[in-house]
Amino acid sequence: MRSRALTAFLTVLTAVSVGVGVFQPASAEVGFAGGKQKLKGKVSRDMMEADDLLSKGNWNDAADAYKKVMNKDAKNPAAIAGYGMALGKQFKLDAAEEQFDKALQMDPTNSVAHAGKALVLMNRLASSNMTIRNQRDSMLKQAENECRMALQKDPYSPEAHYQLAQSLREQKRFDEAINEYNEAIKSDPKYSEAYAGLGMLKLDQQSLGEAEGAFKQAIQYNSGNSTAHYGLGKTYLKMGNVDAAIKELNTAMYQNRNSWPTHQAMGEAYQAQGNTNAAIAEYEKSIGIKPENPEAYLHIADVLEGRGDLEIAISKLRGALALMPDNPDLHMRIGDESLKLEKLDDAIKEYETVMNTNPGNAQAAEGLTRGYFLKAQKESGGAFLVSNDFEAAKRQIDKAIQLNPNNMELRLAAAKIRSLSGETIDLSTIGTPKTDGERMAYAEALLSQNKFRESQDMMSQIIASAPDAKQTFAVADLALMIHDLDNADAAYKKAASFPGGEERAKRGSDLVAKAREGARQDLTLASDLAKRKQLSSAIDKYHSAIYNNPRNYDARIGVAEALEKSSPAQAKYFREASIQLKAYMALRPDLPPKEVEKLNKRIAKDDEKAFKLEEKARKG
Repeated sequence: MRSRALTAFLTVLTAVSVGVGVFQPASAEVGFAGGKQKLKGKVSRDMMEADDLLSKGNWNDAADAYKKVMNKDAKNPAAIAGYGMALGKQFKLDAAEEQFDKALQMDPTNSVAHAGKALVLMNRLASSNMTIRNQRDSMLKQAENECRMALQKDPYSPEAHYQLAQSLREQKRFDEAINEYNEAIKSDPKYSEAYAGLGMLKLDQQSLGEAEGAFKQAIQYNSGNSTAHYGLGKTYLKMGNVDAAIKELNTAMYQNRNSWPTHQAMGEAYQAQGNTNAAIAEYEKSIGIKPENPEAYLHIADVLEGRGDLEIAISKLRGALALMPDNPDLHMRIGDESLKLEKLDDAIKEYETVMNTNPGNAQAAEGLTRGYFLKAQKESGGAFLVSNDFEAAKRQIDKAIQLNPNNMELRLAAAKIRSLSGETIDLSTIGTPKTDGERMAYAEALLSQNKFRESQDMMSQIIASAPDAKQTFAVADLALMIHDLDNADAAYKKAASFPGGEERAKRGSDLVAKAREGARQDLTLASDLAKRKQLSSAIDKYHSAIYNNPRNYDARIGVAEALEKSSPAQAKYFREASIQLKAYMALRPDLPPKEVEKLNKRIAKDDEKAFKLEEKARKG
């Protein structure tokens, strides 16, 4: 079906193409003598044939057809612009731009040439060239302006409306983009690319039903539209229909072997099936085509993490950072993986890097406090610690809260880090968590205050509400990361009940058992060292036992006794002894009243000794 513009322009001997608005200029000679009339009719038929090929997506054949017209009429701007469009659709961008410039020199108002200039700009944005990527915003605006100039001449040009929609979509002006896609479809109801573009926008908005319908219409009008097959495959993948997704993605890949998004989506499909080797192979192909795409590296890290190959995952992510040194997602992921490997200083550094460029990043703030929480466990057995870096972290989180005053997770991060520095924070003043993310942050904040029962209740609620394997594993992995072993074990057991989760759950449960055994061995060695009066070494081993299992109450009371006996006496020893005794009591709610009274007196005595030693130190 031809566009509405065709009828209007035919009345003035203007041939309008389907899909791109190519027209023969008014300056073309119209003769009535036999020779000229015959030549004119032949050129017009050849132009219509070329336009038809272009509208059907036969770019190479269309280019040949336009060259045939140009051989007969070298100064035909409509043919020149059409030829440029055929080249541009094949990503022969320099050659295409040359043709558009030539057409505009002959006819500055040529709508096809202006739309073509926009096409070239939009296609150049797919480049890995850093110079082009740094000019992204200005190029999008330039493409928008070219489209608007095209529409001034030909308001019914489907290609101009389509390219305008593409530019607006990339500028995140989604409502305007939808309107332009629909205008393109109104001008040509069989315009496959406009349906595919609309489908991609709906897919981005998670409107999967609308996306599916748009992609199917695009394929109906042009079965060779690789973008539509790719988009339909991605839609099916999000719907959970992996087999249908692979079928569509295979079609898209056959039509366009060099599409990095298609290879990435195929990797996601294989990963969903558990075919991890094939998934990594597809992600690597995607990277080979577009090396600066962070998502492919992050997907590879997902696969490697699932296998337990965290060191290799970090190596891959650092390779990506060499290409994209300022990418916050890569820094965040390296921070997360470093935490799991207990490379705490590395993790803290990565989170700080993210917060330096994005001070309001709640995820980075939470990671930063998690890193310091583990560092406190490792260096002081859960007692508070003080350092210049620690104070800098508090300032960073305070700045993040200023930028996001209503973010509960940030406020909880601040509470947690202040608890680690010895401040008393009333968590009830922060509010009631409403999401699992807030509940997890709340549970960690409770744990940082040694409120073990309350933290346990919150974690149990989170585990119970986890709807699938992915989210359950996320909870289990986080609990293991902070050495909340009881809850990690419970979450891994639940994850094992989901299809395909048994193997990974077993690896997680084995890590929980390893941490428990490590804590047991450290406690045994610490007790032996304490009996031999090797208190400094005993304290280190008690701290290690607490780090591996913060709920190890025997290690808590053991380190308190060692600290109280340490010589020379120091205020920090008695401060920590007091904290460890309180933690012991929180972990032993079944203690008899007399024992509780005895421990409270001991805590008060430790606090008093710490105060006196601090006063003595102040007086010199």
